[in-house]
Amino acid sequence: MYRIDTLIKLDRKLYHTNDLAICWKIINKNTLYTAIKRYIKRGILIPVKKGLYSTIPLVQLDRQNLGIALIHKYCYLSTESVFVKNGIITQNNFYTTFISSVSAKIAVSDWQFLYRKLKDEFLYNQEGIYSENGVYMATTERAVADMLYFNPTYHFDLLENIDFNKVKDIQKKVGYPCSI
Repeated sequence: MYRIDTLIKLDRKLYHTNDLAICWKIINKNTLYTAIKRYIKRGILIPVKKGLYSTIPLVQLDRQNLGIALIHKYCYLSTESVFVKNGIITQNNFYTTFISSVSAKIAVSDWQFLYRKLKDEFLYNQEGIYSENGVYMATTERAVADMLYFNPTYHFDLLENIDFNKVKDIQKKVGYPCSI
């Protein structure tokens, strides 16, 4: 079976170098990098950033899934991205914002990704986190609790869209210091 057949059969669009090694059952690093180079040259793989490849053009990728693949660690969509989605803030948000175990800003093509570092004891608490299409996301109240942890004086445009009783409850369950 050809290596391309293996990629086509999988329901994935993004691959890290190690993913390709496993899919293709390649142990030798030189063989792996040579195969990757050849597939890039043929247009089958598209380099996203070092060690991350796509099988479709970058503009066709789901921004949230790309954000998760870029950091290659557990993370969830929160803060400004959730606020814009749920009408909490009205200004433009240029970043897709995640909460993770590392702090980073990454740009890919025209997209900007912001990762805020959160202590593991808070990060892995699933209170107010749900999964949608394979992406972990914060509820509005969890996103507000997250933002108040990072910036207790943050300005929310539309307060009527926030249930502050739920925010307090989440802060208590996660272990955040209550700031409201």
